[in-house]
Amino acid sequence: MTGPYAPERNFKVIADLGADVIALQEVDFRMGTRPEALPRAQIQEATGMVPAAFYGTGENSLGWHGQTILMRPELMQGAQVRRLPLPGIEPRGALALHLPGITIVAVHLGLVRSSRRAQLKRIIEQARRMGRDDRLVLTGDFNEWHDNRGLEALEPMQVIAPGPSWPAPFPRLRYDRIAVSHGIEVTGHGVWNSQIARLASDHLPIWADIRLQPRSAASGAGNLRPVSDNGPE
Repeated sequence: MTGPYAPERNFKVIADLGADVIALQEVDFRMGTRPEALPRAQIQEATGMVPAAFYGTGENSLGWHGQTILMRPELMQGAQVRRLPLPGIEPRGALALHLPGITIVAVHLGLVRSSRRAQLKRIIEQARRMGRDDRLVLTGDFNEWHDNRGLEALEPMQVIAPGPSWPAPFPRLRYDRIAVSHGIEVTGHGVWNSQIARLASDHLPIWADIRLQPRSAASGAGNLRPVSDNGPE
């Protein structure tokens, strides 16, 4: 809707955000061998950030099922990335970035609510098995327009939908969310509604500032409760 392919607009928005970690969706073209749509060779010079190191969907892809995570270069030391295949009608996958004291999962959930429920359930199960720490963040395109349906697997996490983010030129729906576990304080959040952001993507970026609380503030494995196989449909 906003003219020809122009990754420099995306780079400008990423740089303007000034974030420590950014989760991106649809960084690869959909057809053929799914080559990168966001040129990886230009990322650091244009944004000051670097992509997390992992094997993409294909030899020439930047992302895993279209997703990648960017971070400040100083965070690369000690960073570990895990690919999480997800169930559902269409191929989907999440990326889990582990940094000291926190795990950040980038998601782009399916178009069907039953798939989204199964995908969130799988992510929480995998997070429990990883057992790295008690602090977890899920962020990205949840593809869910309801506030009280489809997100049952995230209880008792705090789920934040900062505001309408889609479609970018005239945002109406809150598809994009951030979910945080105990041990994380959200000190601010919002939708980045700049003029260039409305041109760079069909979604506006959402953002959150967080502070890690002492581990005594977390309640251990109780942060991520087991999810029943007999949940609502």
